[in-house]
Amino acid sequence: EIAAAHHGSVARENRLQIEDRLKQGQLPAIVATSSLELGIDMGAVDLVIQIEAPSSIASGIQRIGRAGHQVGVPSRGVIFPKFRGDLLACSAAAARMQDGEVEQTFYPRNPLDVVAQQIVAMVALEPVSADDLYATLRSAAPCFDLARSLFDDVLDLLSGRYPSDEFAGLRPRITWDRISGEISPRRGTQRIAVTNAGTIPDRGLYGVFLAEGIAGGGSQPSRVGELDEEMVFEMRPGDVFLLGASSWRVLDITRDRVLVAPAPGETGRMPFWRGDGLGRPLEFGQAIGSLTRQLLQQEEPAALAELETRHCLDPRAARNLLTYLHSQAEATGHVPTDRTIVLESFVDEVGDWRVAVLTPFGLRVHTPWAMAIAARLREGMAGDNEIDLMWNDDGMVFRLPESDEPPGIEQLLFAAEEIEPAVVRELGSTALFAARFRENAARALLLPRRSPGKRTPLWLQRRKSADLLNVAARYERFPILLETYRECLRDVFDMAGLKSILREIEQHSIQVIAVRTEVPSPFAASLLFSYTGNFLYNGDAPLAERRAAALSLDHAQLRELLGDAELRDLLDAEVIREYVLQLQRLDGKYPPAEADDLHELLRQLGDLTRDELRQRCSTERTAAETETIEPETRTETRQETEDRITPWLDSLLAQQRLLEVSIAGERRLVAAEDAARVRVLPEVELPPALPAAFLESLADPLGDLISRFARTHGPFQVEEPAVRLGISPEEVLATLERLAAQGRVVDGEFLPGGRGREWCDAGVLRTLRQRSLARLRKQVEPVDGETFTKFLLDWQAIRRPGKSLDGLLDAIEQLQGLALPASDLERKILPARVEDYSPRLLDELCMAGEIVWRGVDPLGRNDGRVALYLTDDASQLLPPLEEVEDVYDRQLLDALASRGGLFFEELCRELGDFPNDVLQHLWRLVWAGYITNDTLTPLRSLLRQSSQSGSPSHPGQLPSRSSRSRRPGRREFRSRRTATASLAGSEGRWSLASRHLARHLGETEETEITPTERLTALAAQLIERYGVVTRELVAAEGIPGGFSALYPVFRAMEEAGRVRRGYFIAGQGAAQFAAPGADDRLRNQREPWRKQHARTLVLAATDPASPFGSALKWPGQNPPDTPDSADTADDLSEPGQPPDEQPADQPLKDEDQDNPVEDDSATEESSTGARPQRAAGAQVIISEGQLLAWVSRSRKQLLTFLPAAEPEREQARQELLKSLPAAGISWGRLKQLTIDGKPASESGLLPSAD
Repeated sequence: EIAAAHHGSVARENRLQIEDRLKQGQLPAIVATSSLELGIDMGAVDLVIQIEAPSSIASGIQRIGRAGHQVGVPSRGVIFPKFRGDLLACSAAAARMQDGEVEQTFYPRNPLDVVAQQIVAMVALEPVSADDLYATLRSAAPCFDLARSLFDDVLDLLSGRYPSDEFAGLRPRITWDRISGEISPRRGTQRIAVTNAGTIPDRGLYGVFLAEGIAGGGSQPSRVGELDEEMVFEMRPGDVFLLGASSWRVLDITRDRVLVAPAPGETGRMPFWRGDGLGRPLEFGQAIGSLTRQLLQQEEPAALAELETRHCLDPRAARNLLTYLHSQAEATGHVPTDRTIVLESFVDEVGDWRVAVLTPFGLRVHTPWAMAIAARLREGMAGDNEIDLMWNDDGMVFRLPESDEPPGIEQLLFAAEEIEPAVVRELGSTALFAARFRENAARALLLPRRSPGKRTPLWLQRRKSADLLNVAARYERFPILLETYRECLRDVFDMAGLKSILREIEQHSIQVIAVRTEVPSPFAASLLFSYTGNFLYNGDAPLAERRAAALSLDHAQLRELLGDAELRDLLDAEVIREYVLQLQRLDGKYPPAEADDLHELLRQLGDLTRDELRQRCSTERTAAETETIEPETRTETRQETEDRITPWLDSLLAQQRLLEVSIAGERRLVAAEDAARVRVLPEVELPPALPAAFLESLADPLGDLISRFARTHGPFQVEEPAVRLGISPEEVLATLERLAAQGRVVDGEFLPGGRGREWCDAGVLRTLRQRSLARLRKQVEPVDGETFTKFLLDWQAIRRPGKSLDGLLDAIEQLQGLALPASDLERKILPARVEDYSPRLLDELCMAGEIVWRGVDPLGRNDGRVALYLTDDASQLLPPLEEVEDVYDRQLLDALASRGGLFFEELCRELGDFPNDVLQHLWRLVWAGYITNDTLTPLRSLLRQSSQSGSPSHPGQLPSRSSRSRRPGRREFRSRRTATASLAGSEGRWSLASRHLARHLGETEETEITPTERLTALAAQLIERYGVVTRELVAAEGIPGGFSALYPVFRAMEEAGRVRRGYFIAGQGAAQFAAPGADDRLRNQREPWRKQHARTLVLAATDPASPFGSALKWPGQNPPDTPDSADTADDLSEPGQPPDEQPADQPLKDEDQDNPVEDDSATEESSTGARPQRAAGAQVIISEGQLLAWVSRSRKQLLTFLPAAEPEREQARQELLKSLPAAGISWGRLKQLTIDGKPASESGLLPSAD
């Protein structure tokens, strides 16, 4: 072994083992990250190799200093730059490292998040005086000038005094007696302080453990290391990855760990961890700029000599660096230095301006500057165009879409006193601010870990933090909000450095030069490489492809499309009862155990009478149970409870942590923190001598009281809080409407059996909805595949087909948008649903504008897939089309767009071209979905053509033709009029699919359909088609984005009561959605009486009523086919051939499929036997939900799937034989078939007499 990896995500035991092997000489080298700086302290290291310039001089010295760590032995290191720009930074670093010119060190000033954590830790064991605590904190350098007001604000935060009821989700960590000034711990304070100690942010890393250690039951499973949460989200069991220079195979992924086994010798994925770059300090950046300036001022020999001696470069590297600098000077005339900033503008590949601000001053200066510049540029841009920006240590890049000119110098510069306010205005809306707020809130113990050693998912941390930030952002004195601003402006950004640079620009000590170039200069090209990488992977979050469609959803529009939820029917009465008991603390699960718990209960629930408080403190009975207890027992239990809580009450009242006041005519207990809220109620008199802090005015005291009432109750009517608080219903209603505008409460009809308008807290309603849906899901018992098949046949009206136009419209309403082989559509699929189907019915609907058909793609040479749509629904279901690039196709589309519907002869005249050529292009555009016809006659003609030698190729495959260079004259057209009229596939009137819809909808132009509308319509259509939608069904339809794209819509439909979610069909994915009532119909298919109505059915294999090969596997086969796998490569003759003798308005009959040139062996069959597929022309025979047989398109192959046991096998055989004539297999032909890969006589299917 040559080397081992050493970094923080390798388990500590493994790191120690690696270090020991290095010390003992067993390991020649290690590859380390910043862990090299933190603790490899041994004299055995001979050489440190640094890849890329160190982030700072101090970091470089610390790393190189690990070599030769003995008295009198020099430290030796080699630095390898990664690119030419990095070579410049390496050169500057080498000289400064030798001179020991480390950067100035700063420590945080008044870090309020750390102050909060330290306060909790200092009082965890015993009470402490607030004054003593303040004095102790100020004795530490970071807090020596901590203002008393900020200290008090932190105490308010930790003791539960918040500026609004919206912070009710936070839990107090300490108790602050404002009269005595004593700060004391609460129950659990010590545990919180110990398990959340430290300032390193929690990244939600997954522990990696050996599966053997877990299975062995040992108390200390063998830990391999840690992986980033985002990488784990992209992994699956069976994947192999590298960690600590070893390969590991993933066996299982749990909620907080990855179980692995060694995979020696296998190639694995490189792991990644997301971290924050600290950025180059300003001093280092100025040194790089100074070196650049000096090198350009020197003669080349002197510059080379200095680089080789003082900066330790070898001759080739020195010359390479000088060449790099001179190339930049030639490209722009100027090079960025410590005294020159270059603004380089150029046009990118798509015609947008890009501006590169080239400076060496480092990330900490560039980040706030770029934010301020971007904000100013956005203000001056029209429309919704977004500015792309990126910054790193070497400058900033801006992309300005649809801008005529690049910004001038004045737009990129700020006065020194203007820059900080500009940055502050932008900072609060950035991802950086949100991330720092999350880390600070966790450090301040507002978002603590649930338990030691347990991982808190990063996404959950982010969601909780985002909720808290949304509230805190409205209160400028919230301590953690202030701390986040302080940290960003002082610790993350170098605002002082930026201001000094801007002052030097104002004083002309630093010059700013604007240049325009045709192509990026060498410095700009290096910066653009980082820009491209940033935006290439900017959206590369886990499962980004599956999230893409969901991100395009407009959730507000989705709610509008789905309408108001029918929650009276959706919400479960028992769920509501149980949850209200929990909200009111009447479930008896967590009764107060000490005085602090009593205070916290009143702080959360609000005012309570003594009797109401007693009910919530009982450890013997819940409030619901006390209604059924004998009076003597109930009295005894109450007495015991009262004896326990009375001392607590007396103590809390004496300390004025609780108050007893009169509200709505009765005496109630309230937390002192609510004094400023309840005093706005009528006739409330507060006791004297309350601490002034409790009497400070609040922004919306009545809103807080009603918001808390909503948060601690189920759905209610206006009169309930009005009676409770002793105020008028009008005041309550006005307040509720104000809260509703803020999204904190919602109104509607919620309670089962209720009447009138009701109100509910948004979070409470969300929980009630989720729990009700969860209870509904548990009630579902999944059915098997046979039952689902019977249900699908019932749902799609195969067992009871409709009649005439109404029946056909019902069938198309279910089938619309589904791509089906044209050869199956009128031969099998529509006749299976409409008892008296004839092509005349379909044409009648087409010509009346009730439906429209669209080509999807060609199948081989004599078939294609088409989709039918109801005209009213088509605009939302039609997929968006790509831009047409072919010039001739564009001319054809323009002709139809300008003239509307055209007959083929008119279209040829408009284009002035040969009919055959026009027809070729026409059908290519038909199969691409651009063009439709007001009848299906041309499609039938196309299918009816026989394959003839010399016939033109398929419309999608244009032949090369010498006649392309000339166009026919009028005489040629007249001579061809008869031929044009008889061209197969040219019949009817042609029009643009979009124009066809617009004409029948009475619209002058196509209505823009949003992605949300399209996905919502598509989800509703799938429910309409199948009744129960599974992941497998969506995959079989080939929908872009797959099930993941539609999942957010189905979830919203479930919450709106439009569908039910559950595990309805065994063996399918866990996420299944059913139409209301469909689940009952699904289960009813198991009823014995239904067998009396059973009949054997012959369907097209591509029929959506047959789930085999899509939702269900073929018996004995691998997973279902994808849609494309079913397409055959049959011979297809082209339009332009004379029609055969069969009338054009008749559908294909079964015998029309007997084409002598077909070769099934090239498609779904092989020499080794047939394989069932959902192929055009193939058929399935189904009886009682069981697949009996599959018949190939040529009817030469038959696969049977008969039961193994008797007498069921014989019964199924008889049913199959009876059904074969309906599949086009006569008795004589049956004897010639290959059945299950054998001659018919050897198959066992024929009666023994034959």
